[in-house]
Amino acid sequence: MPSTEPATVEDTQLGLTDDEVNLLRYHQAQAAGSSSSRAASRASSQGRLLLDSSSLAALSRHLDRLMHQIQQRIEYLSEQSSVVTMQQYDHAGNLVDNADAEIARFQGIMAQIDELELDFDRIAHIRDIVRDYRQRVENLERELESSNSSRRDHQHSHRHGHSHRHEGGSSSRRHRH
Repeated sequence: MPSTEPATVEDTQLGLTDDEVNLLRYHQAQAAGSSSSRAASRASSQGRLLLDSSSLAALSRHLDRLMHQIQQRIEYLSEQSSVVTMQQYDHAGNLVDNADAEIARFQGIMAQIDELELDFDRIAHIRDIVRDYRQRVENLERELESSNSSRRDHQHSHRHGHSHRHEGGSSSRRHRH
């Protein structure tokens, strides 16, 4: 029996930005590594998204975990920014010498939050596309199973439609007298 290549889609055709494509490739490889899927790892290295339900489910779970970790980091950094703000407020008179360092720390924290929120949005976008493909693949698999189990219900008759052209119809000529 000849081996068939697994269904894939080129990751540049998913409507992602270049940064999102790079993130998808990286995290698809990460998800494939944790699930020991050689096909998904190979697809990722070839710039393709593997379209089978188990690989898409593994990638989806990986992205969900990653988003949860990013969300926790954002919450932590938000708490830290509140601490810095309160320290600045409470000790404003005493922190004149340290104000620049604290402001720089606060700005660094805010920059990290912005970067993490951007990554979160990108990964959410990738995850949504992966979920969509996963749903499509699962639906197709269910349809295939259904058609295989009840072939007599889904027999297709082949109709050969012929179009008939009527060319050169009659034309009447008028004669002037």
